[in-house]
Order: sequence, then C-alpha cells, then structure tokens
Amino acid sequence: MNPVSFFHGVYPILRKRALAKEIYDLTLHAPDIAMAAQPGQFVHIRVDGFQLRRPISICEADPCRSTLRIVFEVRGDGTKALSQLPEGALLDLLGPLGKGFDILPGGKAVAVGGGIGVPPMLAAIQPYGNDGTVICGFRSATAVILQEDFVRAGAQTLLCTDDGTAGRKGFVTAALDELLRTEKPDIIYACGPQPMLKGVVALAQAHSIRCQVSLEERMGCGVGACLVCGCKAVKDGEEYIAHVCKDGPVFDSDAVIL
Repeated sequence: MNPVSFFHGVYPILRKRALAKEIYDLTLHAPDIAMAAQPGQFVHIRVDGFQLRRPISICEADPCRSTLRIVFEVRGDGTKALSQLPEGALLDLLGPLGKGFDILPGGKAVAVGGGIGVPPMLAAIQPYGNDGTVICGFRSATAVILQEDFVRAGAQTLLCTDDGTAGRKGFVTAALDELLRTEKPDIIYACGPQPMLKGVVALAQAHSIRCQVSLEERMGCGVGACLVCGCKAVKDGEEYIAHVCKDGPVFDSDAVIL
C-alpha cells in the first residue's frame, strides 16, 4: 500500500438513511477521499468507544459533489454505534484503502453481488453505463437495496431472491449462467458469500471470461493486526497466505483459492 495514496481526516455525515432492517446508508462530505477513491476500495472508520477501526467498502464516490457514500450492515457493537450517529456527526476516516477493481474503458462488464456484497458493485458498474449489467441476490424482498441506484447508473439489472418475493426466485449464479449463454462481457466483478463467489468464478472460467472477486466480508480490523483476513492465494504457481485488507480486498479470481 502506498502511504501517500490515502487520507486521514474527520468528515461530517451529510445524509443518513435506513435502507432495510439493520442496513444503513451514510453520505459524507469527504472531498479528498472522493477524489482518490477507486471502485472496490474501502475506508477505515474510527467509532468512539472502540479500539479497532471498522473497515467498510465504498459504495459510491462523487468527486464533483465531494461526497463519499458507504452502506453497511449492523453486525456488532461497533457498527451498531455507527448506525446510531445522527446527520451532522463527524467520522474519523482513513481512506481510500486496499486494491480495487480494474476498470476497462470501452468494455462490457457484469457485476454480481450477494447481500451486503451488493454496495461496492455500484461504484464498479457506474463507469460502464449501458454496457454494464448487475445481478443482485438477497434473502427476500425486505432485504433488497440499491436497485434504483443501479438503474440510474444505466445498468441492466437482474434481481434474485431466495424466496422469490422480489425479482426471480433462485441464486445469482443461475441468472449469470443464463446471461453468459447469450452475452460475453469483458470482465465479471463479484462480491458476496464464499459459495456465491465460487459459483461465479466457475462460470467465468467455463466461459473464459476474466473475473475479479472482492473478499471484503473476511476483513476484521482492516490493517493486518487481527489476522482474521488471511486467505489462500497463488503467485507464480506457489500457494501463500495473503491478507485481504492489505493484498485485496479485490483479487483476480485465478490468484486466490476460495
């Protein structure tokens, strides 16, 4: 990680929304981070009363408006405290951090997100406009988020739910399989539960399509201190242990063992 590539500051919350049960959407005024952020990167948030910072993916960065958007799920005391902050509160952030997605100008892309892995797909697909397709998977209609944002980005959207209460019933991999039988994008991006990632990578390999996966859900502290984010990776034919927060969170699918 290049030490001059990220910023540290205190940034105000401009807008706060609840998108679904225990899922919150914060927009911050963070001009320096918004200008430098790349799709797939994350920010490291200090929450008062907690020793370790919380790594949260960047959902959207708008340099023109100097805004940064994060969408997160309450999963513990730290994110619970974060969700209770009001508009106008200040957040201590480090960012942007990590390795992001490779964007292919003039190419076509498919982004596949599952659950809380959906938010970083917005920044990933925005550069492609009408040449982007997003496949999102959720447990049920009550958990669906960000669909209008993808439509505004110009992307074709395919929605899947486990119980069929919204979109089509079934897994995102089934929708991706159908899509790849008629279209061949230049790259596939994916973020979500490990079984989903394995399925997406297998389909990408079967169709000889480049694929990048974000393993952000494995991160703990975000700086390599807690060591919970170790993952098996491959370099020059040799296996080694990579760390999602430092070496990722985005990896080429053929460089990581899921």
